[in-house]
Amino acid sequence: MKILLSNDDGYFAPGLNILAQHLSQIAEITVVAPERNRSGASNSLTLDRPLSVKKASNGFFYVNGTPTDCVHIALTGLMDDMPDMVISGINDGANMGDDTIYSGTVAAAMEGYLLDIPSFAVSMSQHNAAHFDSAAQVAVELVQHYQKTGFPGPTLLNINVPDVPYSELKGKVITRLGKRHKADPVIQLKTPRNETVYWVGAAGKPNDGGEGTDFYAVAHNQVSISPIQVDLTKYSQMNEIKDWLNK
Repeated sequence: MKILLSNDDGYFAPGLNILAQHLSQIAEITVVAPERNRSGASNSLTLDRPLSVKKASNGFFYVNGTPTDCVHIALTGLMDDMPDMVISGINDGANMGDDTIYSGTVAAAMEGYLLDIPSFAVSMSQHNAAHFDSAAQVAVELVQHYQKTGFPGPTLLNINVPDVPYSELKGKVITRLGKRHKADPVIQLKTPRNETVYWVGAAGKPNDGGEGTDFYAVAHNQVSISPIQVDLTKYSQMNEIKDWLNK
């Protein structure tokens, strides 16, 4: 089995390296990741300049672009053969609820999904995680299960793993995306030149985080697996908006 690995934390990130170590024991892996941290890059493609691809001493390829650039370049020109799966991660921090809209980790996996390749986005439940091995082992198990059973159709899974030892995980559950409260206000600072600059505020706490959501599962030491999609059409409102337009 051939697997393309990427992330948004950069090719040097511990989560990516640990994931590569685990998956290389069961598959042929190719790593194409950003040259630096590109968290929050979402699905952006770099269209205003050419991109370079370089190879690190450990065999990883790194690109001076976004996570989506990395997977797009890998799948449309860098790799000789299309991989059987695309896996993005392991992200140092959660990608739950509204986070998925901004996440470069999810975006990298989504780029594979857009080309009909089964894809996983794998994240830890918190920043400065201590148990990347737990998430790597979960990823290996899911890949092995896929090898045995396949998927019924195009599949993009957003996976969040509690930051606990593997022995303390309480199973895997299928969840829906929750929702966060409004983000904290931006933080204003003054530069030495007396210019005002802004740091984006922290993400809001869970608002819709009840049973069945990704937030709830992770809070109860369960691996959250959310099938997600690209189609943003709100089908339930189409007739309503049609009536509104005709008034």
